[in-house]
Amino acid sequence: MAMTQSARLCLVRHGETAWNAERRLQGHLDVPLNEAGRLQAEAAACSLAAQTFAAAYSSDLCRARETAIAAARALALDLTIEPELRERHYGDFQGLTYDEARERFPTEYDRFHARNADFAFTGGGESLTAFAARIRRVLSRIASAHPGQQVLVVTHGGVLDIAHRLTSGRSLEAKRDFTIPNAALNWIEFDGAAWRLVAWADEAHLQSARDELPNG
Repeated sequence: MAMTQSARLCLVRHGETAWNAERRLQGHLDVPLNEAGRLQAEAAACSLAAQTFAAAYSSDLCRARETAIAAARALALDLTIEPELRERHYGDFQGLTYDEARERFPTEYDRFHARNADFAFTGGGESLTAFAARIRRVLSRIASAHPGQQVLVVTHGGVLDIAHRLTSGRSLEAKRDFTIPNAALNWIEFDGAAWRLVAWADEAHLQSARDELPNG
């Protein structure tokens, strides 16, 4: 029986935005990169140019697209826009800082901070369970389309949180004990049946990178 060839995905969180610097929840709101983020995107693109990729995918939100366009240009690849790679929908929390969300929605914030997997934000937001199912679905679809190949995926911090848990076996509810810096490189593999974490949070190409996400 022939062995299944694994797909290797390089996951990149978008570069920094002004809202990252303010610790403001972005979710599905479309916030562009700031100057630091644009420099991070170019640095990531230069680092990735030494690699060979079969395809490049990006969330449709502009902070991810801007980051991905720089990399796709360096790699001479067409960019495939994939809306399912979007950040988690934070409902009524979107546009608020973490402190503002805690003050305005104390009960809901406690459930969010405690990583209650079934808690869905009011205002059309997603639960962790629904969000994780979406991310597992889209990453599995991308990997299954590229057996034996290396693929670039530019996305968001919440997506990377789910990807790390998917590949490491860590539960959705467990406190985060790994970093998710802007524009760092994260490598995972899928053999058609199981995921494997290869390397995480490579920042060697960056002068500085922000991880403003809550560690809850």
